[in-house]
Amino acid sequence: MAMGKKKLMLISAVAVIVILAAGIGFWLLNGDDAKESPQVAATVQENTASSAPVMSAYYVVLPQPFTFNVTGDTRDRVVQIKVQLMVRGDKNEALAKQHIPLIESTLLQAFGVATVEQLRSPNGRDQLRQQALEAVKATMVKVAGTPAVERVLFTGFVMQ
Repeated sequence: MAMGKKKLMLISAVAVIVILAAGIGFWLLNGDDAKESPQVAATVQENTASSAPVMSAYYVVLPQPFTFNVTGDTRDRVVQIKVQLMVRGDKNEALAKQHIPLIESTLLQAFGVATVEQLRSPNGRDQLRQQALEAVKATMVKVAGTPAVERVLFTGFVMQ
């Protein structure tokens, strides 16, 4: 019986220490938030009030993947890329859908200058995506007067 009481006392003491440590830790980590809260809230309100409202993002799916050849160090490869365009707002979505053949042609020209070495690395693919975006934006500005497309997304990428 004496052994059982010692275990109970030891377990109780450990439980009290854990609860105290948790309480002190909580108090230390959350103690200063009340002092900074009004300043943070004012800053958030200023930033929200000064920024323009963000329009909804829409994704325009190009109907077919791009399949093309690229030259490599030892042999040529075939690449297939599925592309979606991210646009903001109904107007830009309608513009992108209206000009899909032109956008496809522009993307094919941008993809045509790629090399195997460029497409092997993630950085190279990001560069190609950026080049494609800039080409599409320039084309859309010429045709529609606005860039319309915010991002070019590779939703599928295969190189053989």
